[in-house]
Amino acid sequence: MKGDFLVKKKIFFGIFLTSLIISAGASLLTSAVIFLNIAENWQDIAIDTLDSIFLIIIAIVLISAIIGFIATKRIVKPIVRIDPDHPEPKKNYRELAPILERLNSRNGMVNRQKAELISRREQFSLLTESMKEGMIIADPKTSILTCNSEVSKLLCVEPPKNGDSIFTLSREENFRRCIQDAMGGRRAECLLKTEQGDRRVIASPACINGAVNGIIVFIFDVTEEQALERMRREFTSNVSHELKTPLTTIYGVADMLANGMVKGEDVTAFGSNIRREADRLITLINDIVALSKLDENSLPRSNEEVDLYELAEEIVCRLENCADEKNITGTVTGDHVTLVGNRTVLDEVIYNLCDNAIKYGNIGGKYEVKLSHIPKRAILTVSDNGIGISDEHIERIFERFYRVDKSRSRKIKGTGLGLSIVKHGVMYYGGTVRAVNTTEGTSFIAEFPL
Repeated sequence: MKGDFLVKKKIFFGIFLTSLIISAGASLLTSAVIFLNIAENWQDIAIDTLDSIFLIIIAIVLISAIIGFIATKRIVKPIVRIDPDHPEPKKNYRELAPILERLNSRNGMVNRQKAELISRREQFSLLTESMKEGMIIADPKTSILTCNSEVSKLLCVEPPKNGDSIFTLSREENFRRCIQDAMGGRRAECLLKTEQGDRRVIASPACINGAVNGIIVFIFDVTEEQALERMRREFTSNVSHELKTPLTTIYGVADMLANGMVKGEDVTAFGSNIRREADRLITLINDIVALSKLDENSLPRSNEEVDLYELAEEIVCRLENCADEKNITGTVTGDHVTLVGNRTVLDEVIYNLCDNAIKYGNIGGKYEVKLSHIPKRAILTVSDNGIGISDEHIERIFERFYRVDKSRSRKIKGTGLGLSIVKHGVMYYGGTVRAVNTTEGTSFIAEFPL
C-alpha cells in the first residue's frame, strides 16, 4: 500500500503544480478587478488590461496542462512497460519492487503447474491412444469430453469430436439403453454387431457423493471371443452326437444279443459290429483327450531330437494298409530336418495330415510328404490330388468337427478332430499351419520354428 501511495504522489505532482499556477493567475485577476473598482476613471485601461490577463491565464492553463500531461506520461511509462509474464523489479520503481517480485513468484508457480498439467495430459493421451480398446468419457449431458482413436475404428464411424453426443456413435437400441442405464447410476453392458465384427460395450457411471457426474465407456473387440464361444457350443453339440452314435449302436446290438434275438451264426458278426463301434468310440475319446492336453499345454516338455524325414517315412509305412484300400501311393521327399521337442505331438501332426490325404484322396491317386527348411524355419508340406476344398470353407477346416460336406464325410471313417489336432500340435511348437488349393488337389503347409 505504501508503494502505491508514493507512485500516486508522483503522478499527481504535476497536477498540483498546474493548480498552483492557476491559483496564482486567479489571484492576480482578482487583485486587478479590485484595483479597477477603486479606480473608476481607468475603465478603458482596465478593459484592455483585463483582456490581457485573460489571455495570460489561458496560456498558463494550456502550458500547465501540457506540462502535466508530459509529466504524467513520463511517470506512468515505466509502469506501462511492465511485462506481466516476466516482470523485472530492478528495472522499475523501487516502490513497485515487492509487487513485481510477488508477481514473478506467482508466474513461476503458474508456469510449473501448467507444465505439469500439459505433461499429465500428454501421458493420458499416450496411454489411451496405445489401448486396443475404445474409451469414452462423457459428461452428465452425454456430451463427449474425450475419447481415443480406437472408438471410431471399433464402431466403424467417423472420429467423434469433443462436445458431440455419445448417442451419435451408434443408433442401436441396446447401445442407447446401455448408456441411459449408466447415466442412471447403474453399470451396464451390451453387444453390438458392426461391419467388422462383434463389439462389447461396458458403461460405468462416475459418481461423487452419490451424484452421477459423467460416465466412462469401454468398447472391446470380442469377435474372436464370440467365434470361440460359437465353436464351443458347436463342439459340445457335435461331441455329444459323435459319442451318442456309437453308443447307440453298441447298446442296440448288445440288447439284441441279451434278449436272444440273434442267431448263433450271426453272433460273430454282431460282436464285430460292437467292437468296431467301440474302437470308434475309443478313438474319439483319445482324440478329445489329446486336444484337451494341447489346449491346456499340459503335455510334458521334452528335448528329444526328432528327424522329421524319418518320422514321415515311418508314418507313411504305418498307413500303407489304409492307402492300399484306395490304391493310393504315399511318398516322402525333401531334406532331413531335425526338430527338438515332443515326438508324440509331431507324430500326431504328420499322421493326421497323411491320414486326411488318404481319406479325401481320389482312388488310384497319390500323396506326398515334403520336408524343407529356410533360416530358422522347418517346413512340412503334405499334398494330395483329392477333391479339394472350396474357398468358403478353407478357413474353417481346422475347427473341431467342422465338415465341408457332411453327407460325404459321414461315409468316411474319422472323428472330425484330425485337423484340429494338427492345428493345436503346430501351435504347441509356436508354428503355423494353413491349407491351399492347388491345380491337382490340396496342400497343407506347416511351419515350425527351429
